[in-house]
Amino acid sequence: MKLKNKIIQIACDGGAATGKSTGAKMIAKKYNLKFLSSGLLYRYSSFLILKYKPKNEAVFLKKKFKSLSYKTLNKMNLQSPKISEHAAKIAKKNNIREILKSYQKNFSKNSSCCIEGRDISTKILPNSDLKFFFKCSLNIAAKRRHGELKKFDSKIKLLDVKKALRIRNISDTKRKNSPLLKHRDSIEIDTGKLNKSSMLAKMSKHVNKVIKKKYGK
Repeated sequence: MKLKNKIIQIACDGGAATGKSTGAKMIAKKYNLKFLSSGLLYRYSSFLILKYKPKNEAVFLKKKFKSLSYKTLNKMNLQSPKISEHAAKIAKKNNIREILKSYQKNFSKNSSCCIEGRDISTKILPNSDLKFFFKCSLNIAAKRRHGELKKFDSKIKLLDVKKALRIRNISDTKRKNSPLLKHRDSIEIDTGKLNKSSMLAKMSKHVNKVIKKKYGK
């Protein structure tokens, strides 16, 4: 189903390695929605800061994000452990969050889109047509992330990845600025109990209901 001349916005939230990126990408592709990963924006910010070491990070990033093409960003490989660790630190800084929030708001303005992250339902798209919250056990999340990180470091240990994820999730839920929260209207997607096709089917069922309610047949 393609949404010709119709606008629908979907917010996807969840902790690290819960499958929200996979789910969001699949639903965006199926319904021809613009897709944005807020995590990728933070990773890109970390990449720039680590590379250029600016004196004033906020001023530096504001300038960089003015001309940022998401298509270009999406082709970059920003999944290294060093970038992940740094991204978690800058995610706590309100001045940086405001810059990235502005980028995301502009991205979604007057357009059909699916954005995934940790504060999309609560801060970026609070009026979205549909909100999903992704979750899975720490063990499952750790195995997923371990598989991703082994591409960068073949010696990385599963226990270390699990510890890092636990710390990241605590940091995300406890931080003062835009913590990871489940919106009261969110539909829960337990990716530990669903394969990709089942996940897409469950999400599509809710998307179709929203489209029918908003636009009719």
